[in-house]
Amino acid sequence: MSSSPNRLVATVFGAVYILVGLLGFAVTGGVGFLATEGGLLLGIFMVNPLHNVAHLLIGAALLVAGLMSARAAKAVNIVVGAAYLLLGIVGFFLVGTALNILALNTFDHFLHLASAIVLLGVGIATDRSADRLASGRTA
Repeated sequence: MSSSPNRLVATVFGAVYILVGLLGFAVTGGVGFLATEGGLLLGIFMVNPLHNVAHLLIGAALLVAGLMSARAAKAVNIVVGAAYLLLGIVGFFLVGTALNILALNTFDHFLHLASAIVLLGVGIATDRSADRLASGRTA
């Protein structure tokens, strides 16, 4: 795993997102599943139960891919990174509307954008030799 940046990043991000999902439930007692405003995780990140479940699912996908192979980790890093890039951008327009079913706030947007940069950067730029070997190309 240490020889693959994608596996390392997917495993670490997966574990962190699972932890964040679990901790989120500690601050969302009494918050509606789809509430547009939720509890504050670490005092700044707004979450509701749906947001917590999303963190758990994303964390599980990253962790499993990171433990499987460089190819799987690369694919999941790119997919999750692209989804977080979209959510980070669109999220700014959802705050204060009924469409904010993840109870997002400004801190969430910037964290999602930062996650997207790391996941996409590692996913796109690394493990190219593993891709060539997997596809049968050598040079």
